Amino acid sequence: MPPRVPTEADFAPLRPSLTFTLTWPKPAELTTSVLIILHGLGDSEAPLTQFAAAMNLPGVLCITVRGVSPLPSALLGFDAEDAPPGAAHFHWGDDLKIDPSSEELDPDPGFNAARTAILDRLVRDTLVGRCGWSTKDVMLFGFGQGGSLALGLASSMRLGKKVEEVTSDDATATEAETFKGVVSIGGPLPRSMVPSLSARRKAETKVLAVQMEDDDAEFVKEEFEDVRVVKWKRKDVAMPQNRDEMLPIMQFFASRLNSGW
Repeated sequence: MPPRVPTEADFAPLRPSLTFTLTWPKPAELTTSVLIILHGLGDSEAPLTQFAAAMNLPGVLCITVRGVSPLPSALLGFDAEDAPPGAAHFHWGDDLKIDPSSEELDPDPGFNAARTAILDRLVRDTLVGRCGWSTKDVMLFGFGQGGSLALGLASSMRLGKKVEEVTSDDATATEAETFKGVVSIGGPLPRSMVPSLSARRKAETKVLAVQMEDDDAEFVKEEFEDVRVVKWKRKDVAMPQNRDEMLPIMQFFASRLNSGW
């Protein structure tokens, strides 16, 4: 069916199991693309909703989504009974695992629940199935763990909807799906979201990898056809803090919005 501008009612079936905020372009009737924004480990959708409004991308509906699971209070330094009510600390993983080599949280805890929520329900069921859009109308922006999820979703789509989970090399692939573009700030591509077919083709979604470790950036280049790597003057991984840091992100969005798909 021909695409139409989404309405609040189109997203209602996603609630309450998925929490998100819609930031519409002005006027909403001129919506031509969608940007899904995914926060980092231990954060929520609220700060990135302000970020979406500040970007003010023309014709872009921004959807900032809350992580699928709350962080345990113990990881936040609280006893369960002392945790503040309504604490806004969430994550995207299926589990919270400690990497024995680093004694830090495993950056690849599995993302099946998040993939179902974002790719299957929000993108395929709602934007594509209900509103007639294509995945090529959708961009993803993620920070930290949210960036990993964004890259992983784009990676897992390359073999087509029916064979994302297939492990046999002789499986018949359907037409590859692509997003309009993906930006990841500091979030590496999870190996658990790379299709296991040995003869897999590279993902065609264009990627902007920001503040990523060199080895992580090289792995993204191995799995995606078109990757631009950006390093800021400072070393730490954080949201952009000035014009110089934000400029390559806005340039990437502009190029994708002007690309036609």
